[in-house]
Amino acid sequence: MKWRKERSGLSIDNKTTFNQVAELYDRARNRYPDRLFDGLVRLAGLAADARILEIGCGTGIATLPLAERGYRVVGVELGPQMAEVARRKLARFAQVDIQTAAYEDWLPPEEPFDLVISATAFHWIDPQVKYRKTAHILKAGGHLAVVKYHHVAGGDDSFFERVQSCYLRCMPGASELRLPQPQELQPDTAQLEASGLFERPVIRNWDTIETYTRQAYIELLSTYSNHIALDAANRAQLLDCIGGIIDREYGGQVRKRYLHELIIARKLV
Repeated sequence: MKWRKERSGLSIDNKTTFNQVAELYDRARNRYPDRLFDGLVRLAGLAADARILEIGCGTGIATLPLAERGYRVVGVELGPQMAEVARRKLARFAQVDIQTAAYEDWLPPEEPFDLVISATAFHWIDPQVKYRKTAHILKAGGHLAVVKYHHVAGGDDSFFERVQSCYLRCMPGASELRLPQPQELQPDTAQLEASGLFERPVIRNWDTIETYTRQAYIELLSTYSNHIALDAANRAQLLDCIGGIIDREYGGQVRKRYLHELIIARKLV
């Protein structure tokens, strides 16, 4: 089957912003908890020699724990700098192959995969392609796993409320936001279920609280696409405003809570 490039109005600029800050992205972004991968292995029933495709592997943040568990992994990454960081980090794993390509254009091998996983990247893939192509390259009974994380209430809640004034002043078009409680979040499985290609998905969640110094938090923000897209003057003002609040009101460090979500679905035979 030949796969064509189908963009459906997706912003290529936004998809490639991370490539500009590949090294920083790898250093600053939060990691997924080990228990998420333990749950993934159990729910997908992965054998020791399972073959995995990772869509949008980035700098290998999710690839590494899969490689450490001994799986054969092919990672497909759009950004050449992101892919280069992943190759360097995973060089010691002979069973890992990082390929630079857009998933929409990537030509899969003939051998099917036991699992296709995408960690905080699947929303960038063209909806006309992602479920159909993924089902095609999975073996009978294989699984699709979509991993993402949400910013939720917890940690230093008052800090998030305080920095809203910085965003309203320095980020054009920003509106005041509120961190949701974990129980308020509803898994987004509508497209997956509507595809008719997979069984009813299973959803699992794990939460973590991370502590950031001023520098670490500023570096984290500097890897978010909407922050990267800001003009240099507004971005500098925004980060200085937020950093000042961390120093003056929170003793130089803040705590942030994440809810890590795993959506996994078995391919219909």
